[in-house]
Amino acid sequence: MKHKTMNHIAVTCMATAALTLPLLMVGCAHEVSHTSKSSVSSNGTVKSTEKTVTQSNDGTVTTTEESKKTSRPPNR
Repeated sequence: MKHKTMNHIAVTCMATAALTLPLLMVGCAHEVSHTSKSSVSSNGTVKSTEKTVTQSNDGTVTTTEESKKTSRPPNR
């Protein structure tokens, strides 16, 4: 019984290590800069722009730009 429990623990530890090791080896990209800008027009429409620059571990730089436009709800 004790031998069976030890085998189960060993298999669980090996499976956990096999699943988490690639995540630790790859790492994560870190954010180099983040810019956020909003403007409101005369009719009440809000326009927001966000720009994010990230750099991965291999030196690749990625720029992501996201724009959102929100219209003013109609008067009731």
